[in-house]
Amino acid sequence: CNVAHKNIREQGRFLQDVFTTLVDLKWPHTLLIFTMSFLCSWLLFGMVWWLIAFAHGDLDHSTRLQRDPAEGAAGSAAAFVPCVTSIHSFTSAFLFSIEVQVTIGFGGRMVTEECPAAILVLIVQNIVGLVINAIMLGCIFMKTSQAHRRAETLIFSKHAVIALREGRLCFMLRVGDLRKSMIISATIRMQVVKKTASLEGEVVPLNQIDIQMENPVGGNSIFLVSPLIIYHVIDKNSPLYDISPVNLHHHEDLEIIVILEGVVETTGITTQARTSYLADEILWGQRFVPIVAEEDGRYSVDYSKFGNTVKVPTPSCTARQLEEDKSIMDS
Repeated sequence: CNVAHKNIREQGRFLQDVFTTLVDLKWPHTLLIFTMSFLCSWLLFGMVWWLIAFAHGDLDHSTRLQRDPAEGAAGSAAAFVPCVTSIHSFTSAFLFSIEVQVTIGFGGRMVTEECPAAILVLIVQNIVGLVINAIMLGCIFMKTSQAHRRAETLIFSKHAVIALREGRLCFMLRVGDLRKSMIISATIRMQVVKKTASLEGEVVPLNQIDIQMENPVGGNSIFLVSPLIIYHVIDKNSPLYDISPVNLHHHEDLEIIVILEGVVETTGITTQARTSYLADEILWGQRFVPIVAEEDGRYSVDYSKFGNTVKVPTPSCTARQLEEDKSIMDS
């Protein structure tokens, strides 16, 4: 998927789906936004609390008490009720903002009944804090439980092979699941991506062509209880029908994409694993070695041989030529 998207003029569409944009960000950027969202909200409401205290005269009264402690002892302090107790500066207002939003509650500062505006700000900050918590924690949860993490344990063979199977040329690859938990309703499909030109001269640089595939259980559905060899019969309907070993490695510019999809048994989330094979990653005249053996009444899978291949007799011609030769011999 080495496709670069350039000159996107409608960048605002990414902000319309801001949650997906946050989930798609890299971890350093996500953690930075996570930290800054809380820090900015604390600073914003810290400024609001400081303005409320300043407008009500709480800061002047606190300063006067610090200069003349005897005044408080005389009873004038009892006559004055601040909006928020123990607010002396912006620092104390910032600390109170943190206590309100994260509900720490050290007990040194509290809202009084003196200012209805302070009670309203208290309610607004709690709601804003809950919204930020929901969005940020949901974003972190989605990033940690993303389906492609499960796809890391779905493995494909490093190389694909082309060899005879049941007298026909077949394109083959091996797929396996390293975990014991199953992939439910697993399906697999393949596409050939190559440069093509129409009869009218239109050039399609990345033409995607679906290719039919077969597997030991039939159809596109697979049961990955053990590694499986997935194969595609190269017949007259195949885009590989006219490919030979010579033009495969010297002339053909193609890529075969393999997509495995299924539902993760433990989480119920749909996952997708992808791989692709370039022309130089396709081995002609080889097949995969067996890796499943019976030991003590159980089947054992040797993953050290997962991608190992062995040479087998294979005609060095296209599937079209092989089919024509068979037709001549049968006639």
